[in-house]
Amino acid sequence: MKLRTRLIISFFIIILVPVILAGATMWGFGQYQRKAIRQIYNIDGNAYDYFVNSFKVLSHFTKSSYEKLQNTAKESPQKLEDRKYLDEINKELDRKYSYLIVRRGEELVYEGNEITEHSLRENLPEYDSDVLQSAGSGFYLEGEEQALIKQIDFQFPNNDKGSIFIITSMQRLLPDIKGILLDLMISILLILIFTAGMLTVWIYQGIINPIHKLQTAAQNIKAGNLDFTVETDGRDEIGELCRNFEEMRIRLKESEEEMLAGEKESRVLISNISHDLKTPITAIKGYVEGIMDGVADTPQKQDKYIRTIYNKANEMDTLINELTLYSRIDTNRVPYNFNRINVADYFDDCVEEVGLDLEAKNIRLNYIDYADKDVLIIADPEQLRRVINNIISNSIKYLDKEQGFINIRIRDVGDFIQVEIEDNGKGIAAKDLPYIFDRFYRTDASRNSSTGGSGIGLSIVKKIIEDHGGKIWANSKEGTGTIMYFVIRKYQEVVS
Repeated sequence: MKLRTRLIISFFIIILVPVILAGATMWGFGQYQRKAIRQIYNIDGNAYDYFVNSFKVLSHFTKSSYEKLQNTAKESPQKLEDRKYLDEINKELDRKYSYLIVRRGEELVYEGNEITEHSLRENLPEYDSDVLQSAGSGFYLEGEEQALIKQIDFQFPNNDKGSIFIITSMQRLLPDIKGILLDLMISILLILIFTAGMLTVWIYQGIINPIHKLQTAAQNIKAGNLDFTVETDGRDEIGELCRNFEEMRIRLKESEEEMLAGEKESRVLISNISHDLKTPITAIKGYVEGIMDGVADTPQKQDKYIRTIYNKANEMDTLINELTLYSRIDTNRVPYNFNRINVADYFDDCVEEVGLDLEAKNIRLNYIDYADKDVLIIADPEQLRRVINNIISNSIKYLDKEQGFINIRIRDVGDFIQVEIEDNGKGIAAKDLPYIFDRFYRTDASRNSSTGGSGIGLSIVKKIIEDHGGKIWANSKEGTGTIMYFVIRKYQEVVS
């Protein structure tokens, strides 16, 4: 069942249930009053069906006037001959749907209502009647004019018998009572409708509006648009759902941005590979054509061409291996083999290995180990050697001095061993320095054959160092040289 259907059903239930209950209560109360009237006044018929109160309640309307006339009849009966006084009392009774009749003997000497029914005049109780009058509650008189009558018997100053009648006309009272009841019922109905409407609006704003927002958000996501915000201030389940939906949108947008960045990097990588592979392939193709065309007509030229082809093939192999390694490292598929390594022994071997190659290229190597001889680190020997080789290879690539040098220094810095590799190359511009470890970033946009590369060498170095729990950074000055720093955590035995 749809939520809107549930709300509509709830709306009618909110209205109908209170109305039915109120109607049942009023009916039961009316039945109780009818029974009470029958028992007290022995009255039957439909004249009192309009009532929701007993006659005692109606009688209370004229109680004060009745008591006032009763006192006057006892203490100052002569005032009952004063028409001005009687008009004053009658005016007071008129506001209570009643009027006054005064009888002297058999003659009506005062009538407060000019259109009193003849049947009522003839059926007025006799003097000293047995009707209930002592309590002042009066009695009911049926006829053409249905009325509630209160009687006070007295004697005029000349000893004539007199009676005062307070007549409460049902024809005047009942329409007003019915009007009041009708207004009351309409008011109750309007209040119920208003309450139900306010409740429905509150539910609608608390549920339907957030659902509309979620529906719009889902349509945006379906259309591939993630540049929107699902706003909500609610603390209920719907509000929590909106917040979760907004978090999902943010993550989807981040994933999309990462995917776009990856696609951009892939395009850059393909462009770099195309360029970097094209250079050695072109060279290989040229030298092979030279051999085929007989340009290399001497053993010396043939040997030179073959060596050049071999070197270019090695460059291609190195580039492909580098890209393969990058792919494995970037997807965390490199199986590290961490071991305890003695720093002094390990770096002595590394320096000895790279020293021969640097000497052949007329590059001076200086190595200083400031750490203790028994310091150990936890590292993968093969991957750490790759870090050192990549940094030194990068330094060699950009050496522009006649006499180049590379200094390697090992320092103990508390919980870490710090390795510094310094060169006197052409340096790195300050604007490029923050980005040299980013993937595919190149400070040399020309990518000529002497300094070309995939642009991922230092990003591989950074990834390996970070996987070892270390950190790498660089300082450089254009025209002077560059110093690469990285730290590896020392091995410390845990004492139990």
